[in-house]
Amino acid sequence: MNKAITEGLQLMPPAFSDGLNNWSSGDGTPGADSYDGAANAALVAGDADFGSCLELQKTQSTQMLRGFGQTPIQPGCYLQITARVKAMSGSLPVVRIAAWAAQAGGSHLGGVVETGPGVALTAYGEVTEVSAIIGTGARGSVDMNWGIGATYGHIGLDLTGANGGIVRIEDIEVIDVTGAYLRDMMSMVDVTDYGAVGDGVTDNTAAFTAANSAADGRRILVPAGEFHLGSTVSLGHEVVFEGTVTLPDDEMLLLTRNFDFPSYAAAFGNEELGFKKAFQALLNNSDHESLDLCGRKVSISAPIDMQAVVPNKASYATRRVIRNGQLEAQNSSAWDDDVVTSQATYDPSNSHTLTNVAAVANIAVGALIEGSGVGREIYVRSKDEGAGTLTLSGGLYDAAGTQTFTFTSFKFMLDFSGFSALKKFGLAEMDIQCNGRCSAIRLSPGGKVFRLEHCFISRPKDRGISSHGDGCQGLLVDHCQFLSAEESEDVPDRSSIAINTNGNDVKIRNCRATDFRHFAVIGGSNNTIAGNHFFQGDSLPAGVRTAGIVIADNYCSTTLSDNYVDNCFIEWTNERDANPDFTSGFSFSALSVSDNVFLSGDVAPWFSYLVIKTFGTGNFLNGLSVCGNKFRSVLGKIERAERVDTSFSDLDLTRSKSVFYEGNTYHNVEAQAANPLRIRHEQNSPAGTWQISPDGNFPFSGFARGVDCAIAIGPLTNNGGAVHRALPYAELQQGSNNDEVHLHWDEPVKGEMQVTMRMDK
Repeated sequence: MNKAITEGLQLMPPAFSDGLNNWSSGDGTPGADSYDGAANAALVAGDADFGSCLELQKTQSTQMLRGFGQTPIQPGCYLQITARVKAMSGSLPVVRIAAWAAQAGGSHLGGVVETGPGVALTAYGEVTEVSAIIGTGARGSVDMNWGIGATYGHIGLDLTGANGGIVRIEDIEVIDVTGAYLRDMMSMVDVTDYGAVGDGVTDNTAAFTAANSAADGRRILVPAGEFHLGSTVSLGHEVVFEGTVTLPDDEMLLLTRNFDFPSYAAAFGNEELGFKKAFQALLNNSDHESLDLCGRKVSISAPIDMQAVVPNKASYATRRVIRNGQLEAQNSSAWDDDVVTSQATYDPSNSHTLTNVAAVANIAVGALIEGSGVGREIYVRSKDEGAGTLTLSGGLYDAAGTQTFTFTSFKFMLDFSGFSALKKFGLAEMDIQCNGRCSAIRLSPGGKVFRLEHCFISRPKDRGISSHGDGCQGLLVDHCQFLSAEESEDVPDRSSIAINTNGNDVKIRNCRATDFRHFAVIGGSNNTIAGNHFFQGDSLPAGVRTAGIVIADNYCSTTLSDNYVDNCFIEWTNERDANPDFTSGFSFSALSVSDNVFLSGDVAPWFSYLVIKTFGTGNFLNGLSVCGNKFRSVLGKIERAERVDTSFSDLDLTRSKSVFYEGNTYHNVEAQAANPLRIRHEQNSPAGTWQISPDGNFPFSGFARGVDCAIAIGPLTNNGGAVHRALPYAELQQGSNNDEVHLHWDEPVKGEMQVTMRMDK
């Protein structure tokens, strides 16, 4: 590269023979003294070594020689100044290349080196060559680094040492040596050409910004070294990192052209830090909607507080995605749970608050709460240390008064809980490898539509996706796999949960989950759980099973369809109701369970696939549809596919309403529940009252509360053998279990009838 050729720059100063008025005995600036007519300077026309040259006598401690001409200095251009000198008589001086640096406007550029290395003359008549290189960056062999603030220079040399000596100086030569610094590829801008210094201390913000401005479509090179950036830098061209950068935590590197994880890992020389800074940029960069990990694995040594990584964002509401990579937890004590026990008071009238909390400062927001009368997956949503109160994610069913609670803070690889709200954020095609050391994802306490698609949550220690507030509102989990770290544990010993939610409108679809205590604990309403396969068995004979899905709100307005429920069950409960006795509302209502496959292996005979667990008195079924399901026990029979867990209370079966339980198939299930239930009753001897029994086939052992129809199969006859044509009337809720219908005739008759009975009204 030669600027004199490519851009027509005039680099060479004039020859001495063109007149000594072109040369200054000062700094070369306008108004400085010249050598024209000076007593100690003369032109020599025919020197044997130099031809035409300048003969100069040293009369000052530093005898200066500068050209009045302005030799241009440009970023990325490196100039070599060379002079050949020989001593003629007198004292032998030291010679060095020297120049005066100018900045824009022509004023002096201070603080830069303006002299090259000195060379001592050792003999008379011996030609000595001195040289130095001027440039804008701290590259190898550059003697005078003027940075990008320089615009031109007055070029020349100095004589130092003893006075009185006479020297002759050949015309000074300036050549462009930029080519010596260029790499094979020319389409690259080196930040050091713009003043960057890779010493780990110098603030290179201006140099990086200048290189970006000059790149004009070319790549930017960050060469070997550690380049500190004191403030945010945005680079709009592809950047190649041979060296690394450092930044304050709250400042950003925005790589808008090659925004991907490998670039940030290279930029910061550390994968974990690179991931954090890339996420920081993702939420501060409108040019990209997603952070692509490009299939890379990132080792994570401690929980990542995702909001602390982006301290300028307390909330975020623009769609952003992290995709295509793997995060893996390293072994570290940083993942260990924090457990605190503390006394607190609960008042059901203030259902989401604990008061008079001892040592409240020690309790972490997001901690799981356990204690007497506390349902599953109740968390600390927020706290007020001054008031000594904790706000809870749900109510407590039977915890009135003061007791000691246990608060467990799980550690999450990706912890979004620092955001007050996070909306439209997602992970796609990510593998989060917890390795049994940590949990995977904690959502923000507020926000909507967090999405996971085609992701693996592998071996979480405690939780896969966890919500301690309403940041799960509209949660979308599609085509994901949840792989437990507890597959070798027997079912009663498992504690991990793949998903827990509190908000409404959750969608969990086409996922697969293995061997958790629960696949999902679902709060809120208007949820869709479809097309999933979750299995939770073990090898114990007649083993107990835990719920695959826990629906923790009695009015749930939820659909479960097309799932494969394998060695676990669906549990429907009101354990988050602080006042569980029914006084008003809808009670257990608005649940649809349709077209699922239910399968169990070696389980206890009392195992059931659909369990309602009630807290408080007076609760009843008020809208339930269980249709088109396949129930099968493969190792021995079970008693029934559905039941009420009466550990705390029972349903009020006198109030069952709008229960549709039909089109299901049963294999190795003794009670084959249906509602309406068709009974074919044969009365072999005439009787005035026929007792029609459901034989335990009403859902949830319900009461007989209605008769849709009763039709004779063939003729009914009286004692005399005559055909009886009069209709009976029905009496409901008969028998010791209130599940029989009694048909009363006006005379004793016998025969066969099909009766369609109902356990609802």
